[in-house]
Amino acid sequence: MQTPRRPFSRPLLSRPLFSRLLLALTTVFTTALLAPQQAAAAVDDSGGSPPEVIREKRLAPRLVELTLHSAALGREAKVRLLTPDGWERRAPGDRWPVLYLLAGGHGDPEAWTQDYAVHELPRLRDVLVVMPEMPVFGFYSDWWNHGEGGPPGVESFHLKEVRPLLERRYGAGTRRVAAGESQGGFGALSYAARHRGLFRAVASYSGYVHPLQHPHAVKAGLDYMGMDWRALWGDPVAQRANWQAHDPYYLAERLRGTPVHLSSGDGTAGALDPPGAEPDPHVPGLEDPADPFPEDVVSPTEAIMGEESRTLAARLTAAGTPVTTHFYAGTHSPPYWSRELRHSLPGLLRALGTPSA
Repeated sequence: MQTPRRPFSRPLLSRPLFSRLLLALTTVFTTALLAPQQAAAAVDDSGGSPPEVIREKRLAPRLVELTLHSAALGREAKVRLLTPDGWERRAPGDRWPVLYLLAGGHGDPEAWTQDYAVHELPRLRDVLVVMPEMPVFGFYSDWWNHGEGGPPGVESFHLKEVRPLLERRYGAGTRRVAAGESQGGFGALSYAARHRGLFRAVASYSGYVHPLQHPHAVKAGLDYMGMDWRALWGDPVAQRANWQAHDPYYLAERLRGTPVHLSSGDGTAGALDPPGAEPDPHVPGLEDPADPFPEDVVSPTEAIMGEESRTLAARLTAAGTPVTTHFYAGTHSPPYWSRELRHSLPGLLRALGTPSA
């Protein structure tokens, strides 16, 4: 949501590379914005229509990048695959369990290898790791766009285009789990709730997991990016049903059979922050005047994520959902997410039933 306040800091936007941001924003605004989504729906087992694969590029021994033409997004988009051992020699019927890693508001799948070095984790050598692109601030949704529809349909891209393509051609199996940072944490939980049975377990690292708790923060972030905030889900009062249809808090009972892990900081400087960490840059409208942040908060975005994660944890527990949590002092930045990914990975792999679990 904010510009970086130190080299590794990546608040809701989560990428410090402004040239990439400008390129992504250009793509957003040169594409007709946004498609409607009105209610939680089951996974379409027919798989939809796989997108055209324009290029396959090997970036490293186990890292493959696919460039697709997506009808849902109305443009080309990328998906990165961290492939398991033996994947290159796969037979037509070979399938592997799948870990979906969902990026933050920057939408860049490179973060998982550049910032978190997931390719170096030995536990992931018998799992297909899928790292899809998302439009900047796409919020893992088919945008409402004032009821008019049209691209980008982020949810449709991921679940109706990428998923069936990988399962038909690239060895992805039907045992799936998902994890994400920031907006990606929201995506993992929202997708799991909206499509029951899609994932066996999900994890959120500083996720925006209860947007209706802080709708002013959604507005502030999209305003800060120069985007039409009502085009996402509409107005939180007039289109409240659409907000609720995406908000994991209101879909808690649909997650009852899915183990959930929630982690977040409280916005204060923590163990992984450098000495003398300075506050995040000011984002107009992020702070609620009726409920100001405590004086020791240096990362307002993380303070909001922490409040939402705690609220959702209580709601999921009341609904009978198996929940694990880790709440700590810390900011909205990659060192914490790298740590939390590694802490939650054994539980995700146990849900997949992999040998490394």
